[in-house]
Amino acid sequence: MTAFDQAFQAAAAMGITVCVAAGDDGSDDGVGDGADHVDFPASSPFCLACGGTNLHASGTSITREVVWNNAPNGGATGGGVSGFFALPAYQESLQVSKTQGGTDELRMRGVPDVCGVADPQTGYDVEVDGNNLVIGGTSAVAPLWAGLIARINAAKVRRAGFINPRLYANPAALREITQGNNGSFAASSGWDACTGLGSPNGQKVADAI
Repeated sequence: MTAFDQAFQAAAAMGITVCVAAGDDGSDDGVGDGADHVDFPASSPFCLACGGTNLHASGTSITREVVWNNAPNGGATGGGVSGFFALPAYQESLQVSKTQGGTDELRMRGVPDVCGVADPQTGYDVEVDGNNLVIGGTSAVAPLWAGLIARINAAKVRRAGFINPRLYANPAALREITQGNNGSFAASSGWDACTGLGSPNGQKVADAI
């Protein structure tokens, strides 16, 4: 984990944005030991950790977006608090909301940073070997964000690079998700351990980073 984290830090220094899925197994990350776990490498402070939502839209307008949670068998966005990586400066003073009520001060790296549609029930139309499919998972959200950042890079003719601090400094660039949970953690106003800061408004993200 330390070696990968050093590689991600080197990528950040070179202006490369690393987008990583937050996992599809809820707050326990599929471990099943009754405790909460976060997915690695999403938990590296030098990655943009991407959580998941269930999204409904009409035309270009979002009508409903909530935390993706079809557990126990349909998947749920990963998210939580790392037991390994220290709290990065860009997450200082944040609170983590729990489903049983109450909030705690975030003391270690929180996951995810951002989110996007991940629920296969409201997922992505793709064609594989001539077959039309609808797919989902946070492994679709990471390339969604990577594609957005690639477009921003092309438009600005320079690399956005390590965008985490700028996103946390400009939370209005994201649509916050306030409904749902991933097991132990609940969505809330502001950052939360299900959907991070929220889902992207492309133009506002471009302006922020």
